Amino acid sequence: MSNNEQDYSASSIKVLEGLEAVRLRPAMYIGSTGEMGLHHLVYEVVDNSVDECMAGFASKVLVTIHTDNSVTVEDDGRGIPVDIHEEEGVSAAQVVLTKLHAGGKFDSNSYKVSGGLHGVGVSCVNALSEEFEIEIWRQGYTWTQEYSKGIPLAPLKQGGKAGRRTGTKVRFKPDTTVMDASVFNFDTLAARLRQLAFLNRGLTIHLTDERQEPAHTLEFHYEGGIAEFIKHLNKSKSCLHDKPIFFEGERDLPNGGKLTMEVALQYNDSYSETVFSFANNINTVDGGTHLSGFRSALTSTINKYGKSAGLFKDVKENLSGDDVREGLTAVVSVKIPQPQFEGQTKGKLNSDCSGAVAQLINEKLGEYFDKNGNVMKRIVSKAIDAARAREAARKARDLTRRKGALDSGGLPGKLADCQEKNPEHCELYLVEGESAGGTAKSGRDRKFQAILPLKGKILNVEKARYDKMLGHEEIRAMITAIGAGIGKDDFDVAKLRYHKIIIMTDADVDGSHIRTLLLTFFFRHMQELITRGHVFVAQPPLYRIKKGKDEKYIKDDKEFTKEILQRATKGLSLEYGPEGARQKIEGTEFRNFLISLDEFSALFKNLEKRLRDARVVEVLTNAELPVDSKLDFQQKANVELLYQRLLPLKIGAELKVDEMHDAWSVSYHDSTNAIRTIGIEMASQPEYRRLRNLAKTIAKYNQPPFVVAKEERKETRAIWNELLTYLREEGMKDANVQRYKGLGEMNAEQLWETTMNPDKRSLLRVELQDVVESDLIFSTLMGEDVENRRRFIEQNALDVRNLDI
Repeated sequence: MSNNEQDYSASSIKVLEGLEAVRLRPAMYIGSTGEMGLHHLVYEVVDNSVDECMAGFASKVLVTIHTDNSVTVEDDGRGIPVDIHEEEGVSAAQVVLTKLHAGGKFDSNSYKVSGGLHGVGVSCVNALSEEFEIEIWRQGYTWTQEYSKGIPLAPLKQGGKAGRRTGTKVRFKPDTTVMDASVFNFDTLAARLRQLAFLNRGLTIHLTDERQEPAHTLEFHYEGGIAEFIKHLNKSKSCLHDKPIFFEGERDLPNGGKLTMEVALQYNDSYSETVFSFANNINTVDGGTHLSGFRSALTSTINKYGKSAGLFKDVKENLSGDDVREGLTAVVSVKIPQPQFEGQTKGKLNSDCSGAVAQLINEKLGEYFDKNGNVMKRIVSKAIDAARAREAARKARDLTRRKGALDSGGLPGKLADCQEKNPEHCELYLVEGESAGGTAKSGRDRKFQAILPLKGKILNVEKARYDKMLGHEEIRAMITAIGAGIGKDDFDVAKLRYHKIIIMTDADVDGSHIRTLLLTFFFRHMQELITRGHVFVAQPPLYRIKKGKDEKYIKDDKEFTKEILQRATKGLSLEYGPEGARQKIEGTEFRNFLISLDEFSALFKNLEKRLRDARVVEVLTNAELPVDSKLDFQQKANVELLYQRLLPLKIGAELKVDEMHDAWSVSYHDSTNAIRTIGIEMASQPEYRRLRNLAKTIAKYNQPPFVVAKEERKETRAIWNELLTYLREEGMKDANVQRYKGLGEMNAEQLWETTMNPDKRSLLRVELQDVVESDLIFSTLMGEDVENRRRFIEQNALDVRNLDI
C-alpha cells in the first residue's frame, strides 16, 4: 500500500463550514471572479430590493458606486427581519447574511415570485467582500452590523429611532484577494438597472457614480413597462407601425401558482434583430423555453396570415425564422413561481412554459393582425423582402470565402500577412490609410503581426443591406482576411485567422469616424468577435516629453502628471516648518509627498464642490481632529471639537443630535445660504475617508512656509496649493511636450516601440457592456435619423475631449 493510500482517511475529508465554500470556489456561485462576477454581486443585492417591489412593499432603489469602488444599495422596503432566529440563536438578518440557502423565498408566503431564489445571493456577496455594512430600518429603530469576508465583527446592534422609515441599506467592497476584477463599470450596471425599471412598472431606480466629477446620476422610471422599453430601443429607428404591439396573459400551472407573461414587439426598417427575454426580472441571455415558444409562434403566425392574405405569390417556400425577425425589436418577460434555471447565474430558463407562451402569441398576435390588417401586410412584406435579400446575400457572401472569386482565390493583395500559422498567436492590425499602413508594415514583427491598410472610410453598414455591404471592396478584404465568414449560416469563429483584431487609427476626428465605422461593422455583423474578446483598439501614446536627449512617451493624463512631478523634484529639496524647527526632504520622500499632495488636492476640490465652502474643507482636513469614522461621530466630544473650529467662520454652525444613528452632526449655511450637514453620512463616504487619510499622511510635511531649493536658488511658497502649482510649472520647464494626433507623426521604430510592441503597448479591449445602449448609440450616430443625431451631439458636446479644429 502506497503512502498516498495510507494518508487517505476520514481526516482527509474536508467539510467547508458556512461561507468558506464560497470563498474557495466563488465562480460556482457568481459565475466568475472577473468583471461578470463582480457586477453579479451588485445584481444579487439589487434583486433582493426589486423582489420587495414585486411583492408590493418597495417603490425606490438607490445604487451608488463610491470612489473606492464599493457599492451601496438602498431600498424603502420592509427591511430584513431583525428578531432572533430560534434555531440559530442570532438575528434573522445575520442568518440571511451568513447562511447559504437561507431566505424568505423558499415558501410562497413572503414572496409569490422572486428573482433571487437559490438563497445564496446576499450571503455570497458578504462572503466575497472585505467590507460589508448593513443598515436596517424596521420596528421603529435603526439596526446596524458590519462584516469582513463573511464574518460578523459584532452582533446586530439596535441604534436610534427610525420613526416610520423602513428599508435596507447595504454597502460592500469586493475582496480583491478573491476577485480578479475590482472596478465597476457604470454602463454595465446602468444596463441591468434600466431593464429592471422597464420590467417593473412604477419602480424608480437611481444610479449614481461618485467616481466621476461631478457625480453622474441616472434615474430609471417607466410607467409604460416593456412597451416603453421597445420605444426606447427603437427611438433612433424608423418603425413600420407607430405603437409597439403589447399583450399580457396568465396561465394556471399544473403544480399550482400562475405563470404571468408580457410580450411587446415592434418592427423597424433596419436589418438586424433585437430580442430580449426575461424570467422573474433576470435577463436570460441564453434564452430558454419562453424565448423558443415566442419565436416558433411568431414564425407560424406570420406565415399563416401571409398565406391567407395572398401575399406569398412569388415566394417558393415558407418564411424562415430569420426572415420574420429581420427588423424585429421584442421583449418577452415571464414571471413564474419556483423557476428552473441552468446554473446559479440563471442564463437560461428551463421551466416548461414554451407551450403557454406560444399559445399566448398565436392568440393575441392573431387578434391584433385581424384588427390591424395594414400593419400585418407591412410586417409580412418586410419578411418577404428579407427572404429575397437572404438569397442575394448568399450569392454575394460566396465572393468573400477564402476559395471564392475574390483575388484569385487567395487573401487580399494588400494584406501583409504574418508567418505564424497558429491563430492564437496571430494579430491583425486594421490601419487607417495606406501611408500609416506602410509605416506599420515596416515597424511590425512579421512573425505574428499582419497589417491590412484600409483606404478611406469604409461603408456605413448601419444604412446598407447585406448584398450592398458585401459588394464593398474594403469590407470584403476584411472579411476574407479575418477568415471566419459572415452571416448566421456561414460565420464560424473556429476559422478565425487572428485572435487579436486591432483597430489602429489616428487620434483625430477622421480617425474617430473610421474607428466608429469599423466598430459598427463588428457590432452588427461579427458581434461574437466582440463578446469573445477578439477586438481591440490600439492606444498610441498621448504625449511625448523631450528634454535634451531624454525622451519619454506617456499614455494618459494621470501618468503625465506623475511624470511632471517626478521631473520637478529632480535636483530640488524642500524645507518646511517654522523658523528654528525647519526640516528638509528630497529625492523619493519629496516625490511621494508631491504625489500624495496631488491626490489630496483633487479630493479637496471635490469636497469643496459638495460643501460649497473651502474654509469648511480646510477645517475638516486638520489631521488632529478626531472625525475620521462613523464611530467618531457617535462621540459628542469629537463633534464638539469640530463645531468649535467652525464657529469662527460665522456660517451659522449648529451642533445637532442624529437620533437615527445615535450620533452627532454639525450643520451650517454654505455660500448659497443652503443648509449643509457634516455627520455620519459623510463619514461613511470612501472619498471623505481617503481625504482624511491623506491629510494625516501629508501632515508631517504640510507645515508652511515652504522653501524649494536648488543649489543657491530658493523659492518660498506660503501654502500647499501654491507649492503644488509652482512645482508643476517647474516640471514643465525646458521640456518639449508633444501631444500626438496621428500615426503619421511617428516613424516605424517609434510606432513599434509605443503602439505595437507587446511588451510596452497598451491595448483597449472592446467589450459589449450594455447591448441596449450600444444599439441605441450606433443607430443614433450611424442611422438615418438626422434630428436624433443632432440632438445627441448637442447633449454631449460639453463632454468632448481632445477635439481638433
